[in-house]
Amino acid sequence: MIVLGVDPGTATTGWGVIETVGCQRLAVHGYGAIITKSTTPFPERLGIIHLELQNIIRQYRPEAAAVEELFFAKNVKTAISVGHARGVILLTAIEENLELYEYTPLQVKQSLVGYGRAEKSQMQKMIKVVLGLKEIPKPDDVADALAVAFTHISNAKYHQKTGL
Repeated sequence: MIVLGVDPGTATTGWGVIETVGCQRLAVHGYGAIITKSTTPFPERLGIIHLELQNIIRQYRPEAAAVEELFFAKNVKTAISVGHARGVILLTAIEENLELYEYTPLQVKQSLVGYGRAEKSQMQKMIKVVLGLKEIPKPDDVADALAVAFTHISNAKYHQKTGL
């Protein structure tokens, strides 16, 4: 199974593609970030996220997309803009015929570290170890996206597809 993990954001959308190889081995196919400039008009930023994600999906051909849910935001404006980005990401996955799954940050931390209130640094170190990476992926959104993909692979047999 090849899974695309996505950590939504307007300025930075992290992504990572992981494949299960055999029963217990994971292969990282690619990861990175879709970056948009704050000086770019907001609708164009959403368009950039859509086109870049479409290219990533077409390049790596995942079967499923796992997207982190918006948990909370200190700033309402930020929450709304990230919500718009999530909508674009979900629509892109649907347009590309991917099975779509959503995970809360708590579920991701629980799956990866075994503790739902784990620190971000713990998650980053664990994703590096679990995936056999030479260094922690940067920016943080990329490590988060890989963690979301890992969560889906770890929980695929227990989790039902989102109702979208």
